[in-house]
Amino acid sequence: MNPTANLRTFSRYTSLNMLGMIGISCYILADTFFVSLGTGALGLAALNIAIPAFNLLNGLGLMTGVGGATQFSICRAQKDTQGADRAFTHAVYLGLGIGVLFLLLGIFGAAPLARLLGADEQTFPLTSVYLRTLLSFSPFFVMNNVLLAFVRNDGDPGRAMRGMVIGSLSNIVFDYLFIFPLGMGMFGAALATGVSPIISILLQIGHLRKPSRGFHLLRLRPQVRALPALCAPGLSSLIGEASSGVVLLLFNLILLRLTGNTGVAAYGIIANLALVAIAIFQGLSTGMQPLVSRSSGEGDHAALRRLYRYGIITVLGIATVIYALVCTCAVPISAAFNSAGDPVLMGYAVPGLRIYFLGFWCAGLNIVSAAFFSASDQTAIGFAISLVRGVAAIPPILFALAALFGVTGVWAAFPAVEAVTAILTLLCVRHAFTSGKI
Repeated sequence: MNPTANLRTFSRYTSLNMLGMIGISCYILADTFFVSLGTGALGLAALNIAIPAFNLLNGLGLMTGVGGATQFSICRAQKDTQGADRAFTHAVYLGLGIGVLFLLLGIFGAAPLARLLGADEQTFPLTSVYLRTLLSFSPFFVMNNVLLAFVRNDGDPGRAMRGMVIGSLSNIVFDYLFIFPLGMGMFGAALATGVSPIISILLQIGHLRKPSRGFHLLRLRPQVRALPALCAPGLSSLIGEASSGVVLLLFNLILLRLTGNTGVAAYGIIANLALVAIAIFQGLSTGMQPLVSRSSGEGDHAALRRLYRYGIITVLGIATVIYALVCTCAVPISAAFNSAGDPVLMGYAVPGLRIYFLGFWCAGLNIVSAAFFSASDQTAIGFAISLVRGVAAIPPILFALAALFGVTGVWAAFPAVEAVTAILTLLCVRHAFTSGKI
């Protein structure tokens, strides 16, 4: 059996990466919790309005990191060391370019961006401060994603996991210090989040000092024609992350019309908990990616099938545990983020959690499948799955269900979108496995 496709290796790579993503999820929840305590429902609504911009930034970072690292792994499997180094060099160039663009957006465009994302007169001051501060750290967010992906693909998933976890734990500590003892409010919450990738990068630098590392920065001019091939394997990661931002934006706009800022605050609770589940699924997917890319580069279809089965069984089990916890603990979870004890907020959040999280069995199937196909050089299939669940299916289903069932229809839109996408996913899987492509 191919050693990259046995259960022990699969468990090592995916468990470490999921632990890292759980660490990242903890700081998302900490942000939400401390903001809700420090600034109330308006701060929670402002945070939820600002998150789509961060989703896009993080998605572009994942695209660059996962795409470049996938190309790196395939080149290494084919003994092409020069190609592996070129992949890293172009990923660094592209990552820095993306980071600088978002930095400039934060400095000069935070106010209009806050308006575009749906901030009203009440939430605008908090949203614009959060965006301006967070986006000022954009180069660090993107380069952290690049380094994590390459370190993981270079045989050191433990270091990548430690970087994610320690960076996230530092964010929780700084969240508390900046918001409460120092009284820095939303600025402090954004500043704490911005520090975390810097700490993670410092931990990854230890890998760069190893003489045995498999990637090096070359002295070469950026080649624009090389970027499509570099980005293609990471497109599903970009669409997957950006889709969270699209969902947040559309849900926020509809909930503002139906319920005002209280409904948006309730969705802030649901969405941030959902980000935890999505992060775990993405952790599983990116943990699988080095193994899938290596097996694909070696042309080992039996190993690819085993890895896919391991991934789907794992993600369905995780989805079952997540739904059981959310369904039984919906009331205390909602109360923890409702510092003012608002009964209207509770009335929206509790049923919303129980309906919204019904979609996570299909979401796990879709996320893992899209990442698997992208990592195995079937990028068109991975992109199609991500595009349907992230962009194409959301507006018609969301608008239709909201018009028919109001707020309940908004909560039901996520499971409906994921179920529709799952049908496409299963058809793609069947075609790929029966046609001999996998």
